[in-house]
Amino acid sequence: MCTGCGEMFDKRSLVRVVKSPEGEISLDLTGKKNGRGAYICRNVECLKKARKKKALERAFSMKIEDDIYEKMEEEIADGNE
Repeated sequence: MCTGCGEMFDKRSLVRVVKSPEGEISLDLTGKKNGRGAYICRNVECLKKARKKKALERAFSMKIEDDIYEKMEEEIADGNE
């Protein structure tokens, strides 16, 4: 399920956001990184919705800095070109 729009999709069509055991947040384009994961659509708008609702912060029980969101937006935008 996308944490941004709340719709159900096949897992392979979503992007995994992962919190590593060290506490770092990043996109997991391979789906194989260690850590707790949450999923979002391959769409910058869904990431913005998740950011506004603080859905990823709740999923990972931690504050996510603005620069991390901006980096994730760039990676999703680059992946959709």
